Amino acid sequence: MKRQIIKIDENKCNGCGKCIPGCPEGALQIIDGKARLVSDLFCDGLGACIGTCPQGAILVEEREAEPYDERKVMRNIIKGGKNVIKAHLKHLKDHNETQYLKQAVDILNEKGIDVPSMAEDKKIAGGCPGMKSIDLRQDKKADSITDQQVTERKSELNQWPIQLRLLNPNAPYFDNADLLITADCVPFTYNNFHEKFLRNKILIMFCPKLDDNLDNYVDKLAQIFSLHQIKSITLVHMEVPCCSGVNNVVNKALIQADEKIELKDFTISLKGKIL
Repeated sequence: MKRQIIKIDENKCNGCGKCIPGCPEGALQIIDGKARLVSDLFCDGLGACIGTCPQGAILVEEREAEPYDERKVMRNIIKGGKNVIKAHLKHLKDHNETQYLKQAVDILNEKGIDVPSMAEDKKIAGGCPGMKSIDLRQDKKADSITDQQVTERKSELNQWPIQLRLLNPNAPYFDNADLLITADCVPFTYNNFHEKFLRNKILIMFCPKLDDNLDNYVDKLAQIFSLHQIKSITLVHMEVPCCSGVNNVVNKALIQADEKIELKDFTISLKGKIL
């Protein structure tokens, strides 16, 4: 079956091991000085290990793989003791994987093992930052404005469609274009998106976390890069680890197209600031 699963770039990996604690399921091990995916069965493809890799060597791809098996994963988890069990359950909870979480709890109950509390514990890794619920309304109260103070801004959009899934690689507006390739969440987070990033650019949008079959995106971008003279590429993505997939997709497409194009990379914080 095809599913999302971790891929490790061995050329980038330096064997530091920082990804290992981020994978309580035991799918990763350091072997011969490199991080290795030891079993498709243990990898849930949720990407909690991505944000802990300082080299950017880990990404999520869609490929043929054995189905994830919670029962087999739990055999390893239980061997690790109470804290590993708790980290695994919290990992599933943080990603809203309710079915796997129920299976894990059922297995613990079958074996007569206490189910740890789901309360926050500073000793346990904090789950996926991209899934963490954060209320930002308090930050807005001090500088809130009225409807009368809101001014209509001119749209800087230069083409349609904008979603990568819908784009035609042969579209003439790609000729001699400056491309803006952005994650879906960015325009809703960064207030000055049109003026700062979109002006005079052709827009391409996708979500590296939720969209299926990123390999198709790599192929489509590679076609765009090959068929047209592209002047520059601006990448904009969120600070959460899974959003680094934007960079991975674009870099793979550049390699596939055998093109070298000027590239600028911007990261946006959850509070809408350029980092």
